Amino acid sequence: MITQIVKFDIKLEKIEEFKEALLNDQRGSKNDDGCLELRLFQDKKQPNIIFAYERFKNNDALTHHASQPYTAVVFDLLETSAQSAPLVMELNDTTPSPLHENNPKSANEEDDIFIIFFIFKIKPGYREKILNQFEIHIPSTRAQEAGNIIFDLYTVEGQDDTFAVYEHWRKESDVWDIHFNQPYAVETGKLMNEAVVGELEQYMNFVTEF
Repeated sequence: MITQIVKFDIKLEKIEEFKEALLNDQRGSKNDDGCLELRLFQDKKQPNIIFAYERFKNNDALTHHASQPYTAVVFDLLETSAQSAPLVMELNDTTPSPLHENNPKSANEEDDIFIIFFIFKIKPGYREKILNQFEIHIPSTRAQEAGNIIFDLYTVEGQDDTFAVYEHWRKESDVWDIHFNQPYAVETGKLMNEAVVGELEQYMNFVTEF
């Protein structure tokens, strides 16, 4: 399976046009054999930043999707809409792996979904420590916190110093008031403060799905 995050930086005057093209691409992808998931998000504080979270069965499925006319429209529009080249991050699973279709949790109608992309860089010597700590952190979060829907950690292909956390919560307070006060999250926070290059906040994107 291929999982990737694509980060777009779009000119403000082109955002709505570009979002509509992405939505059309998403609608088309539902008929693509091998496209498992394509979700679209916009940063709450920086509306010019847009993310696509994509999963494909294999390389052939990704190539097929990229060759479709609705995807070509997105590629063409990027030439006039993007402020910089899209950042494509191919993701590798960690342990425990993402649950995807096997996730027993799903959003409820009353949930005010809070979504985070936390893509961060670490100092040399911390990679294994981060992986080991999240082997505790992730199953604890999934099993013990009713407010959590998705919590996945990925490494980024070709970037040994980069990790991506992808999170969905039922509401924002589930993160700040509950999650960060759990003992395993406190331990993770201590490690992250040591390991991450610069301030943690710079790597956090709070997004809305569209």
